[in-house]
Amino acid sequence: MKKQYDAVIVGAGFAGSVCARVLAEGGRRVLLLDRRDHIGGNAYDEKDESGVLIHKYGPHIFHTNDREVYEFLSRFTEWNGYQHRVLGRVGELSMPIPFNLDSLRIAYGEEEAASLEALLVQTYGRDTQITIGALRSSDDERLRALGEYVYEHIFLHYTAKQWGVPASEVDSSVTSRVPVRIGHDDRYFVDTYQGLPTDSFTALFERMLDHENITVTLGCDACERLTFANGEILFDGEVFLGDVIYSGMPDELFGYKYGRLPYRSLDFEFKTLDMDDFQGYGTVNYTMHEPYTRITEFKHMTGQRIEGKTTVLYEYPRSYEAKEGQIPYYAILNPENLALHARYREEAALYPRLRLLGRLAEYKYYNMDAITGEALRFARSIL
Repeated sequence: MKKQYDAVIVGAGFAGSVCARVLAEGGRRVLLLDRRDHIGGNAYDEKDESGVLIHKYGPHIFHTNDREVYEFLSRFTEWNGYQHRVLGRVGELSMPIPFNLDSLRIAYGEEEAASLEALLVQTYGRDTQITIGALRSSDDERLRALGEYVYEHIFLHYTAKQWGVPASEVDSSVTSRVPVRIGHDDRYFVDTYQGLPTDSFTALFERMLDHENITVTLGCDACERLTFANGEILFDGEVFLGDVIYSGMPDELFGYKYGRLPYRSLDFEFKTLDMDDFQGYGTVNYTMHEPYTRITEFKHMTGQRIEGKTTVLYEYPRSYEAKEGQIPYYAILNPENLALHARYREEAALYPRLRLLGRLAEYKYYNMDAITGEALRFARSIL
C-alpha cells in the first residue's frame, strides 16, 4: 500500500470519481473503493429486463450554469439535451411545477387568474421568479392568499411526506428553493446546460475512471480496512501516508462513537407496464395525501423508443434506520444534527490527510453539478 498508491478514495460517485480522475491526471496513483458492486454512486443506471434504461436510485437530470463543470463532464459523454418538465397532481388538478402563470389559470380559472396575473406583473415584473415566502409575506392581501394556496397545495403536504415532519419544522433553506414564476416557462430547471448522458450515467463514469493511474475495487467496505489511531491512518493494518478522501457517512467511519447522524431514505417501487406511455412526463409530483411523492417514467428523460413497454418508479420517503438495503439519501438539517456532525468533523481534523467530501461526508445537499465543481477544486488543491 505505502509504495503503490498516493491516494485512497472511498466512494465511486461524483465526488470520488471526479477526484480520482483529476488526481490521476496529475500523476497520482489512486485506489478507488466502493462497497457496492458498481460505480456511479446514486447516479448509476442500467437497463431492466424490458430494455428500459432506469436510474436505480431515483431520477438524475444534469443541469448547470457552470461552464467548467459542463466541459469537464463533457469529456466523458455527449448529452441528449433533455429539458425536464414536472407535472403536479394537486387533487383532481394537474398543473406545471414550479407554479407559473399556466398553473395559475388551472388553479383559479381564466377570469380570476387574469386579474392575479396583472397584479403579479405589476408587483414583481413579467418573466421573473419569486419564492413562496415572498408571496406569503406580501403587503397585498390577494398576493398573500396566492402564496398560501401555493404553500398548501404544492409545498406543505409534499414536504411533510418527504421529510416526515410538519413543513414548519423543515429547514428554511428548503423553503427558499420553492419558486413561483411569473411567466410561462414550464421547465423545472432553467440552467444553460441540461440533459442526460446519451449513453448512460454509468458509461460516463466508466470513461471517467478509465485511466492507468486509477485502480477500482468494488464490493469493498473501506470502513473495515481503514483504522484511525493517534493521528495516524492505517490501511490494512499498515500506516498510510497518502491522502484519504472519504465520501461516506462520517459517523460510520468513526464507529458511531458520538451517535448516529439521522438521514431520510426512500423506498422505490419499479413497475414495468405493457404500454407505450404511462403519464406523458418524465416526472409527476403528487403534492397532496398520496403515500408516494412522485412517479418517474424514464423513457421521457432518456429518449428511448421501446414500443409496448415502459417502466415507472414510485418513490416513498421514509426514515433511515440503518437496516440492510436501506440507503441514506438526505441529511436532516437542524441545530442538533449539525452539532453532531461538527463533532465528527472535528474528529476527522485530527488526521490532516483525511478529507471529507460529498453530501454524506459533509452532511449537506449537493446537486450533481455542485459536487462535481467542488470535487474539481478539492482535487486540484491536493495537487
